[in-house]
Amino acid sequence: MSKKIVLGFSGGLDTTFCVKYLSEDKGYEVHSIIVNTGGFSDDELAKIEEHAHKLGVASHTTVNAVKTYYDRIIRYLVYGNVLKNNTYPLSVSAERLSQAIHIAEHVQKLGADAVAHGSTGAGNDQVRFDMVFHIMIPGVEIITPIRDLKLSREQEIQYLQDKGVNMNAEKALYSINKGLWGTSVGGKETLSSKGMLPESAWPTQVTKQDAEEAVLGFEKGELTSVNDKKFEHPSQAIQYLQTLAGPFGIGRDIHVGDTIIGIKGRVGFEAAAPMVILKAHHALEKHVLTKWQLQWKDTLSQFYGNWLHEGQILDPVMRDIEAFLEHSQQNVSGKVFVQLMPYRFQIIGIESSFDLMNSKFGKYGEMNSGFTGEDVRGFSKIFGNQTIIWNAVQQENKNQ
Repeated sequence: MSKKIVLGFSGGLDTTFCVKYLSEDKGYEVHSIIVNTGGFSDDELAKIEEHAHKLGVASHTTVNAVKTYYDRIIRYLVYGNVLKNNTYPLSVSAERLSQAIHIAEHVQKLGADAVAHGSTGAGNDQVRFDMVFHIMIPGVEIITPIRDLKLSREQEIQYLQDKGVNMNAEKALYSINKGLWGTSVGGKETLSSKGMLPESAWPTQVTKQDAEEAVLGFEKGELTSVNDKKFEHPSQAIQYLQTLAGPFGIGRDIHVGDTIIGIKGRVGFEAAAPMVILKAHHALEKHVLTKWQLQWKDTLSQFYGNWLHEGQILDPVMRDIEAFLEHSQQNVSGKVFVQLMPYRFQIIGIESSFDLMNSKFGKYGEMNSGFTGEDVRGFSKIFGNQTIIWNAVQQENKNQ
């Protein structure tokens, strides 16, 4: 009886090779699975399933993970205003972890003997998949044909042609990975330290020129409405906002970052909805949270984003930080007014019943009703008392 293996399957060249290699060369009963985190249409998913069955898989499973992707990961990236290196909304790294978790759960469900993915040995994804598998399904063999065999694209195509499978031999000029939390774009311009992607490389072309206002409604830190249009789930609000902001060319940039395996890399990305949401959410927080809530959120969120980027989503410290982040959102409710323009946007202001910038407590730089000038005079002396003492001690020692 053949051993069962679960293969993370996208339908591209690498995972197509994996099906044939694992089933015909290694004798496995291959069960393919695709985890949709917002990057595939229903028609695309149907074609991928048809392709898998033509290759001879024993079963194919499609998981709609858009909502669970948001619930497990994205909501905390919003709560934490997480941008890797102050630039990148962790579009692909967060997505891969969601996919890895679902694949591991499928292995458990089928009682499979092995699990496979199509990552090469050159990037971050191999670490993310492997680490989740080691933690969630210990003892299950991890097989990575593309990484292990070190095959070139041409060798994969020739192998498949020999097996009677015709794949498009023409390599696209740009590699594109689309998901709910943004789209990555890689090409020759991102392979060196200088260069910007041309207009034609961006998946969403600029078709809007006239400025528009968008009103984002948040409830306890989650986007629940856009322009008074209410949504059952925040993932739907994200997708809707993307249709409004994407055609302005908003959220385009190139991220330079440190990979898990110790090298630096550049990747282009477009993330109109994520960038608008993160900046709008942060603006609302600055009005409704206290100074120290904001500071500790920044500190923990930076660690959370870095640790997630490196595949450590299952570390228990992440649950601890998530609990802090979620509790911090109790008063992060209200409306944020955003002006959308070609290639940029700006926050106009907020409305919230929890706004701490309230005129009845005073107006900054003009007047205040909570204390007197004499109160400030005494406070200033006490607040600086320790430093006053320190300076006095230094002066005494200098004079000796």
